[in-house]
Amino acid sequence: MKKIQILGTGCPKCKKLAENAEAAAKELGIEYDIEKVTQINDIMKMGVMVTPALAIDGTVKVAGKVASPDDIKAMLS
Repeated sequence: MKKIQILGTGCPKCKKLAENAEAAAKELGIEYDIEKVTQINDIMKMGVMVTPALAIDGTVKVAGKVASPDDIKAMLS
């Protein structure tokens, strides 16, 4: 099971990143759990200074932009 974390305060870009991550995981047919990390302190603890950000299994993969479903599929594979 992949742990997908969306780091951000809930802005429209964060919501879009969450939608893209969910779409990518569903297209790959993998088991996943999406967690939204919205507390600034928790986001900073992960070393992220710009949101939205995406972490997979605890590793930040992209920050400061909305990754496309295809980009996220490559990160999940």
